[in-house]
Amino acid sequence: MPHAETAGVEATPRTRLRWWTELPLILLVYACYSAGRLLARGDVSTAVDHGLAILDFEKALYLNAEHPLNRLFTREPWIGVPADFWYASLHYLVTPVLLVWIFRSRTVHYRAARTWLMTSTFIGLIGFTLMPTCPPRLLDASHGFVDTMAHYSSYGWWGGEASAPRGLGGMTNQYAAMPSLHVGWALWCGVMLWRYGGTRLAKIAAIAYPLITTIVVMGTANHYFLDAVAGAAVMGVGLLLAPLVMRTADRVRARFATASASVATASGGAARTGSAGAAARVAADPVTVGSADAPSSIVSDGCQTSAGERIPRQRDSRFEAGAEPSAVPQDAGDGAPAPAR
Repeated sequence: MPHAETAGVEATPRTRLRWWTELPLILLVYACYSAGRLLARGDVSTAVDHGLAILDFEKALYLNAEHPLNRLFTREPWIGVPADFWYASLHYLVTPVLLVWIFRSRTVHYRAARTWLMTSTFIGLIGFTLMPTCPPRLLDASHGFVDTMAHYSSYGWWGGEASAPRGLGGMTNQYAAMPSLHVGWALWCGVMLWRYGGTRLAKIAAIAYPLITTIVVMGTANHYFLDAVAGAAVMGVGLLLAPLVMRTADRVRARFATASASVATASGGAARTGSAGAAARVAADPVTVGSADAPSSIVSDGCQTSAGERIPRQRDSRFEAGAEPSAVPQDAGDGAPAPAR
């Protein structure tokens, strides 16, 4: 492994990633993406003005590739129908599959790849909010665009309103065209395949997937060419910001861990202080073993009991002093000494 890459790996916190923590995070980001598109509807007239301004700017720079592509997709169903399937499905299938693949087989690089994708997605949501844009397909018919999703809706699961499933078109923000995250996510997928694919087929797919996606979004009249450029720019900014986002997350995690450790230490110290206090109180209260008025029942080191008590089979200490057993007075059981035999 190259030295630079090794240094980058060693600089990454050795935190083992778990799928049950990653999956909710991915779902949260996607929910924010969907909710952001839904909430950032903006004013329709403003969105139309933005769309026309982009179209005029492209025409002035001779960048207007949307019209010829849209006419081709409308005229040739064998191109238009697969393109609509491409637009409506691969955006939501290829990206998660590649995330899972990197998580399982390229774990060292997963966190950076995921952070890059998420950061760029949030930047895209800001773009949807600040600049609602009417896509070409929703412009007046006089501008020469045909909505191929509506044109070929009988071939797929989507309806005539948007690429959403039938009946759910009203739940989407159809004026979230700038930037194109279809192109942005496809570019992310291409970079992942190029860097970690390892085969010639993977490198071909790394180039073909974002390129075809760019053509599809324009030919289906869902995006302008500048939307695609903005999607690529958003991914570039997200790539630059991803290390900063990871460092910030590491600092927050470290502070949280330090605070948790401090709370645990304080709790443990209080518990130890309470135990020490109890021990000190026990040590301060001496236990009275015996007195002249109240004989002790505690067996002493000489195995003696209190007066009148004997432990069965107890060896009397007088035996140990050398006395003969016959010389030891025997107890008759009533407490009075027996006569010597």
